[in-house]
Amino acid sequence: MPEFEVHSHWVTSSGRDGYAGVSDACFPYWSFTKTAIAIATLKLVEAGALDLDAPLDGQAYSLRQLLAHTSGLPDYGQLEDYHRAVADRQPPWSRKKLLDIVLAKGLLFAPGDGWSYSNVGYMLVRELVEEVTSKPLGTVISDLICQPLGLDSVELATGRPDFARLYWEAAADYDPNWVYHGCLIGTAADAARLLQALFDGALLRPDTLGQMLSRRALGGAIPGRPWTDCGYGLGMMTGEMEGVGKAIGHTGGGPFSVNAVYHFPDLADPVTVASFIDGSDGGAVELEAATRAHGE
Repeated sequence: MPEFEVHSHWVTSSGRDGYAGVSDACFPYWSFTKTAIAIATLKLVEAGALDLDAPLDGQAYSLRQLLAHTSGLPDYGQLEDYHRAVADRQPPWSRKKLLDIVLAKGLLFAPGDGWSYSNVGYMLVRELVEEVTSKPLGTVISDLICQPLGLDSVELATGRPDFARLYWEAAADYDPNWVYHGCLIGTAADAARLLQALFDGALLRPDTLGQMLSRRALGGAIPGRPWTDCGYGLGMMTGEMEGVGKAIGHTGGGPFSVNAVYHFPDLADPVTVASFIDGSDGGAVELEAATRAHGE
């Protein structure tokens, strides 16, 4: 028996769906939020409100490079002080303190010359989206994605009271503002439906989706995880997983839970799976998603 509690929902391209665990429970989406941010951003690009390739004001990197993690910006995920502050239930750092610490040594590489995962980059995308729309990110995602799709459970957490409503008891001790690009919350079903809608053509034009899926190859198999080939597009992890072929979506994790939301297009009836487990084993939740997909 697994040492973690599993909650999964799956939906196929033909319209079949199913679930394991508690069907109406709400969970933190963690970095699957990046996929939603990227979709909303690309919809604004389609509308002419944003330019993917123009350098940001006063910077050398572009919006595309922020979305693709090729900007050269460092991250805060490896900072011991960050994790210690979260564990001690300190209030989130100010934007200035965060950037002062993260950018103390400047960029990791010239924009476009490498790849390095950066939550800070997605914080800057969030700020740009809020600036051009004059709306908070939660409203933008609701207007552009959730309301049109009827994803009633999905919202952007704004403080501890939002996390106190989530399924995992440990969520009540976490301030979601430590996730500087924002953290969506919602059911597993709505996470799966959001990603499936993207591949059903309900969110982006085909040419825009093609740009989202255009990926940078990042290597082969990862020990302890089901990946046999890895890459990253715009807000999307893309590659192949053993036994199911192509996998496109995002893994996410925080101090008390992890999730994997993936579309598996190579199966006879392509399926999207959203899986959530407690703990911190990203490989285990990815394997759970792939296993559910294969079982479908």
